[in-house]
Amino acid sequence: MSLTPSNMLPIGTILPTFELINTVNNKPFHIAENKGVNGTVVMFICNHCPFVIHVNKMLVSIAVNYQNKGVNFIAISSNDPVSYPEDGPENMKYHAKINHYPFPYLFDKAQTVAKAFDAACTPDIFIFNNLSQLIYRGQLDDSRPNNDIPVTGSDVIHALECLLKEDNNTRKQKPSIGCNIKWK
Repeated sequence: MSLTPSNMLPIGTILPTFELINTVNNKPFHIAENKGVNGTVVMFICNHCPFVIHVNKMLVSIAVNYQNKGVNFIAISSNDPVSYPEDGPENMKYHAKINHYPFPYLFDKAQTVAKAFDAACTPDIFIFNNLSQLIYRGQLDDSRPNNDIPVTGSDVIHALECLLKEDNNTRKQKPSIGCNIKWK
């Protein structure tokens, strides 16, 4: 398990346009048609990463809570399924089902979306406002597998509350740390 930090895309970056297949229903997913009225959260995750497994329940809980407030959530796996078959589309569909993902789980087969976001690790979280401007990127919270800090989602929840109140997030944004994206 390698410790890779996120690259911290500049605040204000415009949400990249993309279309990927949603592994949950095998239908095309167009980001332009699926942005939330108040904001959009894009999360780079995968099935096997211990850092993602560590926070899965909190990701689901936050998504359930904030989807009801006009924020859409999207999960993307960009890992190479040839080298990591557990992260392939069929396993993604199963993983989404058993973890009760309330959001689409998209497969970035060509890895172009991960590159457009400058995503580096899993989990890597990006929050965009209703104008598609990046307002947060980085970690869910300070918890990591085996560091004995509880998973709270505090960094992402604070950013989402700032988003909904239309306040500037003045907290220092910390990079996420996790497994590197498995590039081809």
